[in-house]
Amino acid sequence: MVKVKLTRESILDGSLHASVRAVLGPEEPFMSGDERAAQVDAMLKAAPVPGRIWVFAFGSLIWNPAFHFAERRTARIYGFHRQFCLWARAGRGSPERPGLMLSLESGGSCTGVAYRLAKSAAATELDVLWRREMFTMAYRPVWTMARTPKGPEPVIVFSANRGHKRYAPGLRQDEIARYLATGAGPLGRCCDYLFDTAAHLRDLGIRDRRLEALEAKVRVLSGAM
Repeated sequence: MVKVKLTRESILDGSLHASVRAVLGPEEPFMSGDERAAQVDAMLKAAPVPGRIWVFAFGSLIWNPAFHFAERRTARIYGFHRQFCLWARAGRGSPERPGLMLSLESGGSCTGVAYRLAKSAAATELDVLWRREMFTMAYRPVWTMARTPKGPEPVIVFSANRGHKRYAPGLRQDEIARYLATGAGPLGRCCDYLFDTAAHLRDLGIRDRRLEALEAKVRVLSGAM
């Protein structure tokens, strides 16, 4: 299996997508350039405050955004919570060793990081973000409001696309832990995705008790393996 790093360069030069194609096969539907451009344009036009574009990070965007930003704040959104509910059969998983990725499910709240994009660069940076997050169309991007230390801000969030074949609802915690402990693919081990997310949340002073409990369980399982 060819290893690849998730960077701005691998997103833009196509090597990230190529690594996924190599695992999933050419029949896997990917978002086209025209579809991506139309979605980015629609999100910009739907911005609650024109020209003020923020992106909410709940997982790896916290510690590896790969897009350029003008400002970064901790933030909390309501009506969504962090959940491992997307299959990873490429990236941090493979068909032989599937993993799970985080998304946002309805209900509750979620604390993470909000990034403000420079007005002049918003379209370009959202294009990079869409190439990274939306190429398999497993997320549903929507606008919502975030509470930040400097006041509320409109943010783009990536919630789970419940109609997508990667959507994995209703898994028990022990099942989630097992897939996280065993999943691996071109981007590395799935458990490291969990460990890095939990560690960076702690560094920011953000406590996610459910995530930390899952982390402890997966450390035991991955150590045993």
